[in-house]
Amino acid sequence: MQSFGKKGEDLAVSFLKKKGYRILHRNFRYKKSEIDIICSKAGLLVFVEVKSRSSKAFGQPESFVSKSQEQAILKASEAFVLDEDWHGDIRFDIIAIYKNGQIEEIEHFEDAFY
Repeated sequence: MQSFGKKGEDLAVSFLKKKGYRILHRNFRYKKSEIDIICSKAGLLVFVEVKSRSSKAFGQPESFVSKSQEQAILKASEAFVLDEDWHGDIRFDIIAIYKNGQIEEIEHFEDAFY
């Protein structure tokens, strides 16, 4: 059985593709850091953190990205930018997915941090 987190990432990839993003990498690792999705659209490189929750009872999914996690994502993104010799603009997004009964709801927060 597929974990809810993995299913959430798959939903996020489908969502981004429908919005015209090109998926470049999933689960990019740099040392102990991981970026869920790296994608591009219109010359912009976007690093996406996916947060999935079974309900909003303990807060919004997007609120679960801590400052230390933001720092880890930043370090990993710097490594990716250097590896790929990227010289364009970048952005950090959060995709929040939560279940409302049988329905998964998706919210996309562009330019969520940094």
